[in-house]
Amino acid sequence: MTLEEIDSVLLKHKDRYLKQLFNFLKIKSISTDTGAIRQCAGVLKDDMEALGIRTRIMETDGNPVVYGELMNDNNRFTLLIYGHYDVQAVEPLGLWESDPFEPEIRDGRIYARGAGDNKGQLMAQLLGIKTYQELYGELPINIKFVFEGEEELGSVHLPEFVDKNKDLLEADLVYTADGSSHNSGNPLILLGVRGILNFEMTIKTADFDNHSGNTGNIVANPVWKMIELLNTMRDDSGNVLVEGFYDNIREPSQTDMRLLSSLPYDQKDIKEKIGYPDLNMDGETYYRKLTMEPTFNIAGMESGYTGDNAKTIIPSTATVSIDMRLVADQDPEDIFKKVESHVRKFNPDIKVTYKGAMHPSRTPSDLEIVHVVTDAVGETYKKTPLVQPSMPGSLPDYVWTDYLGTPSIIMPYANFDQHNHSPNENLKVENFFGGIKCTCNLVKALGESSKDS
Repeated sequence: MTLEEIDSVLLKHKDRYLKQLFNFLKIKSISTDTGAIRQCAGVLKDDMEALGIRTRIMETDGNPVVYGELMNDNNRFTLLIYGHYDVQAVEPLGLWESDPFEPEIRDGRIYARGAGDNKGQLMAQLLGIKTYQELYGELPINIKFVFEGEEELGSVHLPEFVDKNKDLLEADLVYTADGSSHNSGNPLILLGVRGILNFEMTIKTADFDNHSGNTGNIVANPVWKMIELLNTMRDDSGNVLVEGFYDNIREPSQTDMRLLSSLPYDQKDIKEKIGYPDLNMDGETYYRKLTMEPTFNIAGMESGYTGDNAKTIIPSTATVSIDMRLVADQDPEDIFKKVESHVRKFNPDIKVTYKGAMHPSRTPSDLEIVHVVTDAVGETYKKTPLVQPSMPGSLPDYVWTDYLGTPSIIMPYANFDQHNHSPNENLKVENFFGGIKCTCNLVKALGESSKDS
């Protein structure tokens, strides 16, 4: 099989492949919409069965997992493909230039909710399998598929699902097409993710809002109390002051740092693409902070009144929403306990509420399978892939590396500026078909590698 042969199949089926994607994107599978989630899982099951994949919908305590497999006892290698069919909410709807659930192509981009995250990339993997089947028929490797419906909720029930089904999910490699490609446009291979811890802190200083004149200097303002607390948790340089926060962090290896230093860095281009003109750091610092260092982020704060009319009050409560990105070997449960202890020492009446978490993960860069995938990706795109030890964001990658003990590789097919989670989410048409081609060529490469070994 040559890349030219793959291109000929893609050209032949371009309209049909786009139609299949568009039908998938039209389903309003927002994570919290149970009816639409069920509908989407059913459509996905039908699409998979049309490829000869033995497929079943497996229940969890939340949204179902769509599981499938293409197995042949003669094949020595098993690939597990992971993705998710749920999508984010679309608000603010007024900022969309077109209906988020009526996909359309403008200037070479497919605009729709889920186009990049993750329906477009999921479908590219399935159509990559279909393309291989059309060219060669029987696959040279076994493939298992796990498509969940709760990734946008933090994959709440995926760990339990994987833990209960370890034998079913046994594989030699987990492969995920999710996230955004590098801003340079080069193919990007990610060997891990940062974890995440979400929690809220709430302060209450009175039973109800008070008149800011009649009780000013008498009733404590909870916003100032919250600011005082936050200032004990992080310094001006961004260092987290919670005792023990940096314990157990896995230091980057020399190979990790070499990989980071080899990544291209265009400060001007990144400034424009992330809309932050004050970016001012060198490339090594940029990538180290993005992948190897944890964060302490204030995602939002709620208190008092900020409407158009005057309302002079001392609010009675203040709530701040925090997300922490964690790096390899940090344990979200351990970090949360340390946060609780810190807050308790500051003020035991402040309520700390756990909202969710994902563990970080990292696959060693010197594994032979990493080189096989890197070579296959490079051959597909005719560019040497960038290999990054970790991605800045979070995925439930740890369920594969920790629960199954299986190496995991993430290869984003979507463009860097896909605007996932935002209005006008999009996927370049060329990225969609590039993902199909990449999946097809990867199956071929893994088959050849397994025969050689």
